Amino acid sequence: MNALMNIGEAAKASGVSAKMIRHYESVGLFPEAARSESGYRQYTDKEVHTLRFIRQSRELGFSVEQIRELLGLWQNRKRSSRQVKALAQAHIEELDQKLQELQAMRASLAHLVHCCQGDDRPDCPIIETLARENDGGFTEAGVAGAKSKSGLRQGRAH
Repeated sequence: MNALMNIGEAAKASGVSAKMIRHYESVGLFPEAARSESGYRQYTDKEVHTLRFIRQSRELGFSVEQIRELLGLWQNRKRSSRQVKALAQAHIEELDQKLQELQAMRASLAHLVHCCQGDDRPDCPIIETLARENDGGFTEAGVAGAKSKSGLRQGRAH
């Protein structure tokens, strides 16, 4: 059965909010829906299936452009799995890079938290590092500089 659904029903069936469905239509990732005589969007089971594909791709962190490419590959039954695998492998490399960046951010922030006394005094290496004007504020050297400027040496207050 291929019953027509309004946007709310399609959102519920696909797990994609109505707002995101409209967004995907506006950026051309998802075709604009057919309209009823009264102007309401109408979706078929096939379109809901496509929305699920988009949602699952987003859950894996693919960008809109990558999803556009994946949709094209999905709809092309003559595609080779090599193309899909290459796209997924490239995405894994991007995720690995982001993971390294997040780990570096976490390490810098953990170091700053460790250096902060967290007491009633206003001296705070976290704030001082964030307020620095140079680019290297979150390197070990930049964090150490904020630590020494706070009057902290080897974890003790002066």
